[in-house]
Amino acid sequence: MEYRRLGDAGIVVSKLSLGGWTTFGGSVKDDDQVRTILTAAFDAGVNFFDIADVYAGGEAERVMGRVLRAMPRHELVISTKCFWPFSKAPNDRGLSRKHVIESVERSLKRIGTDYVDLFFCHRYDTDTPTDETVRAMEDLIRQGKILYWGTSEWTGDQIREAVDAADRRNAYRPTVEQPQYNLLTRSKVEQDVMPAVRDAGMGVVVWSPLASGLLTGKYDDGVPDDSRFGRIGWLKDQLRTDENLERVRGLEAVADDVGCTRTQLALAWAASQPGISSVILGATSVAQLEENLAAHDVEISPETATRIDELFPPSLALPA
Repeated sequence: MEYRRLGDAGIVVSKLSLGGWTTFGGSVKDDDQVRTILTAAFDAGVNFFDIADVYAGGEAERVMGRVLRAMPRHELVISTKCFWPFSKAPNDRGLSRKHVIESVERSLKRIGTDYVDLFFCHRYDTDTPTDETVRAMEDLIRQGKILYWGTSEWTGDQIREAVDAADRRNAYRPTVEQPQYNLLTRSKVEQDVMPAVRDAGMGVVVWSPLASGLLTGKYDDGVPDDSRFGRIGWLKDQLRTDENLERVRGLEAVADDVGCTRTQLALAWAASQPGISSVILGATSVAQLEENLAAHDVEISPETATRIDELFPPSLALPA
């Protein structure tokens, strides 16, 4: 396994990592199954495990935590997040000092750890001054409850605002951004986010590198009821368009020439892009995990990159 720094920070994360969105505690609830998948990832060299408080209403933190706390803590990089409402209480949302600090405390209990390595602001909060959020992060770092903090799905200007707020207070800057990034969602990250994170010396860890499975080809001929698109209608409506399906089908010939699957090619492409520290995988079985991890050794030649760009131009973005 290759390990990469988070921008200018000293910490390193595995090139391929494992996340819990929609899977652990959601579609995968059995403790033994979760343990088998996480252990296989760890044994393959994965050290970065990504969670969020709202994944499966806290269950992702609980079920993943039960496995992770049996592993050597110093070998793990564990992340979680907050922003989205966790209850109907008016303060149980956003990035206010109250919600951030209370969310961290609850996440630590659910995961069963004294600290998380990375703590993400899961979206930008228009209702809370950025200075307030930065101060809360600074205090949590000084208390040892989080080691680094980051942003997720922030714009370039919002990231610059956070960096400027931290610099004014001589506080810890954000260390990492977590955007959605794949062959079908390129323009925001490449044109807006990457310039900001490069200027700030931040790392980038990306989620949904397979466009929720569309890039694997599993939806070429329909939507299985037990699939992610079958369970989450808005994802299907957003991504499974005729134009996208045509592009994904065209990717199969490129993958055949490289000697890998479309899944592996899409993951290898994401990991090969400048500034990417880690690509977050999702897996509901060891077999799926192993196919994904095989992307680690797929090389993207300049010729292959050109063919991919012709199918998936850098201007591609999600519908507004």
